[in-house]
This record gives sequence, C-alpha cells and structure tokens, in this order.
Amino acid sequence: MGNCFSRSKDNDTPNSQSTSDTTKVSHRSSQLLAHSGPSAHGYSGRGKPEVLPTPRSEGDILSSPHLKAFTFDELKNATKNFLSDRLIGQGGFGNVYQGWIDGRTLGPAKPGSEMVVAVKKLKPEGFQGHKEWLSELKYLGKFHHPNLVKLIGYCLEGDNRLLVYEYMPNRSLENHLFRKGAQPLTWETRIKVAIGAARGLTFLHDSKQQVIYRDFKASNILLDSEFNAKLSDFGLAKAGPTGDRSHVSTQVLGTQGYAAPEYIATGWLTAKCDVYSFGVVLLELLSGRNAVDKTKSGVEHNLVDWARPYLGDRRKLFRIMDTRLEGQYPKRGAHAAAILALQCISEAKFRPHMSEVLAMLEQLPVTRRHSARASPARAEEKPNSSPMGERAYSPMVASPLRHNHHHHHPTDRKSVSSQISDRSDRSPLWHPQHNPHL
Repeated sequence: MGNCFSRSKDNDTPNSQSTSDTTKVSHRSSQLLAHSGPSAHGYSGRGKPEVLPTPRSEGDILSSPHLKAFTFDELKNATKNFLSDRLIGQGGFGNVYQGWIDGRTLGPAKPGSEMVVAVKKLKPEGFQGHKEWLSELKYLGKFHHPNLVKLIGYCLEGDNRLLVYEYMPNRSLENHLFRKGAQPLTWETRIKVAIGAARGLTFLHDSKQQVIYRDFKASNILLDSEFNAKLSDFGLAKAGPTGDRSHVSTQVLGTQGYAAPEYIATGWLTAKCDVYSFGVVLLELLSGRNAVDKTKSGVEHNLVDWARPYLGDRRKLFRIMDTRLEGQYPKRGAHAAAILALQCISEAKFRPHMSEVLAMLEQLPVTRRHSARASPARAEEKPNSSPMGERAYSPMVASPLRHNHHHHHPTDRKSVSSQISDRSDRSPLWHPQHNPHL
C-alpha cells in the first residue's frame, strides 16, 4: 500500500476547500471487494456502458434511483454487527466487511436468494471524509461500465457513512502481486488485467464530461472470478478541465510512487496524470515490484527510477522482469509493454492518451512463440475480445499514436512494436536531463 499525501493549493477550484498548508503523509489504500458484470443494473439492453444524468447537488446524489439507501441496522445485520471475522479489507476510508443481502429485493438475506456484498464503513477519524464519500457516490452512481465496480447503495445515518458493493472474489491486483505466498499471475492474466484497467480509464477520460481518476494504483484495481479488472475507490476523482482550459488546479492528493511528478510540483491536474499512474502499474505488472519498496534503499526504493534505464533496451529488459514468471512470456510482447510503460512515465507532453494506450495493449502478444514446433507463418496469439473490434488485434494496424483523443483513424500500417519504438527514439525522455523524477 502506498502513502497518501496532500498539500493545499492557493488557487484551488471554487468547489474545493483547502485544508492545511502542511504536507500530510498517511496510508491511503482500498481493498473493498465488489463484482460487476455485463448484465448488471445500469447497462443498456446490449450490455453497453451507460452514463446516467449528472446529479447537481448532494440531495440529487443521495436520491438517485439507481442506488439503494440502506439503514444502518440493515447493514449491521448483513455483516453480523461488523463481526471481525467478516473483515476483508482495510484502508484510508475505514474497514470493509463481507455481508449478505437478498439478491432480488436488496433487503435482509433469505435462504436461497443470498447475494454476497462488500460493505465499506467510514471511520470518523479516517483520512477520507464526507466529501470523498460523496464523490464515490457521485461517480459510481453516474457511471456504469464493465471495468468499474458496481455500487449497490449507501447508508447515511447520523455519523455513519457506508457504501455497499457487490462482492469481488479475487480481491485486488495488489493482493496478487505483493502478498507473500500469493500464486504468481501468468503473463496472459497480467495483460488481461492491464487491458481491463485501461478500458476503465479510457471510459472515464473519453466521457462527455471527462473524469480524472487521480488515484490509479494496484490496490484500487479489483478482480472478479475471471480476473476481469474493475476500478474502485472514486473518492479522489475529479471532473476534468472544460472549455479552453488545459488543466484543473487543485489540492494535491494521491499515492506516493504513483502520482505524476508535474502534478506534485504544480497541483495542475490533467488526464495525463492518470496515464503516468497507469505506467507505474504496468511496471508493477512487468516486474512484480511495488511502486515504492520500503525494504530497499537508493535507486531501488522507487520503481520508476530503478526500471527506467532498462525499459528501452531489449537485451537488458530481463533484469527487471518478474522472476516468478520463470521466463514464460513472449519477449516481443514484454519489450512492447516495457516501451509503452516508458512512454506513460515520460514527460506529460510525450505521454499517449489512454485510448492510445488501450489500443497498443490490445495488440500485445500474450503467448510465447515456440519456434521448434510452430509454423513460421503463425502469429503470436492476442487477447480474445475487444470493444474496439477485430482491427485492434491485427498485427498490422494504424498507428494509435497518430489518432486524436476520441476517435481512431487509420494512417499507416506498422506493428505496435515499431510504432512505440519509433516514437520513443524521437522522445527526449531518452535523455537523462529530461527524465521526470518524484
């Protein structure tokens, strides 16, 4: 789990309240467990993502017909009075408990109709407060997408603030990458998780009213029974800039090791800050190492600083690859993923948009080519499904780095590895004096 920091800015947005001029460092991590599927409430008839009308006030958010207002007693009963044996996660918000409700009525559980849920309970002295609790309600009550966790309802009763999600059995990506004794994720699963998370971020960034997630990290990526990734914890989410504005000037909040350096330095928030964070998580997937490793010193303490020199060199890349993979990954795919991570952690102006990142990930080889047995004409396999259609998986596609933000127009026919390598060679991030550091 990373450390969370906050620093108020004098030029904060009108709706944001500054706290203290002192930088705060504390733990902020979420391990709420939820589940969402294409048939979940809030999807269109054909399972497509849906954006619901934007609530305009706290009253509108709390009266949303898409969320159930639970009583505190209902949630006490669902969790057996928040029994310690039901505790399944802890974070900056508070504790997360497993509970059971009726799957049809959302009322008290009845035999044969139980639905497992995750109940996140705010601790009064917690780092997150009412504003972040309301932010989660605002965005997860508005957006419905296969790669965002599904919020079922909430409780606001006296000082009690709780959120209720469907249960996600495979917990968080952080749990699988960094928990001692965890079964290592295969290369195929790691790329599947990266693609799912990228789809979630792309959906937020490309929405009519852009949303910047602001706290993208391994602990906020939850995994269902089939390891489909879904983004959770929208407490720090922020509406993106509008009109001719290039950024949102706001209080600096995020998690150490994942936050973009230019955001930490200036408080200027853009969607490219999420792209940087995505690059860090992609490095975690490649290396199996945490963004900030407290057990190591020097350059190895920070994953970005340690990995950067090896990412562009195919011959040295093995030095950062997770040894638990035991070499079972396609070398071409790993190199392409490393170059993509390098692009994401470069200077903001050289980072791709998330839609471009997604297009590149969907082209990555996910299985090794066995040269002794495979036919020379057989291409390495790609992920099985894509909302972008078959074109995204073709080994010969239009360069995603020459699209605009919202649409993809064919321009030339080059492999993803060549596209990324060509762009990387032109990028000043290859020169040490231009490398951003936290």
